[in-house]
Amino acid sequence: MNVYKTISLTLFSLLLLAGCTGKPDNIDPVTNFQLDRYLGHWYEIARLDHSFERGLSNVTATYRINNDGSVGVINRGYSKEDQEWQQAMGKAKFVESKDVAHLKVSFFGPFYGSYIVFYLAPDYSMALITSYNRDYFWLLSRTPTLSKEKMAKARELAEQAGFDPSQFIYPSQTPITGQ
Repeated sequence: MNVYKTISLTLFSLLLLAGCTGKPDNIDPVTNFQLDRYLGHWYEIARLDHSFERGLSNVTATYRINNDGSVGVINRGYSKEDQEWQQAMGKAKFVESKDVAHLKVSFFGPFYGSYIVFYLAPDYSMALITSYNRDYFWLLSRTPTLSKEKMAKARELAEQAGFDPSQFIYPSQTPITGQ
């Protein structure tokens, strides 16, 4: 695996170096959050541009419970340039109570940053996530694509929360052949 790309993927930890577990103004985490329903495999449908994901397609996030009770995080994406998968593993813990979707996540040692689910479809099929500021945004789905209606709703909710959907990147979720 290309060391540079591995480091780039885990540069998400640089976001965390500041230890910022706060939240942006006027963004509230989902309440009545049920972690057991959130666990599992998610597809990245849209995001803001970040160096640690630049050039990656087929980006996914998988969440599971670790033996110590924290949430295991595996972020994975395919680098067409390097013709290989890149992966970053981390762990997350709740900032407040377990029914509030505000977690702190670390991909590097003791340094944590906010992971805030500010919208979650009632059936847990789609989620909008940010961090301690609006420089970070992700739209995750349980399926590799969203209907036009769900995409329009996600863009509208993101805009209402202060994000500019014209800045979103939509990574391909087309299956990688030969992998």
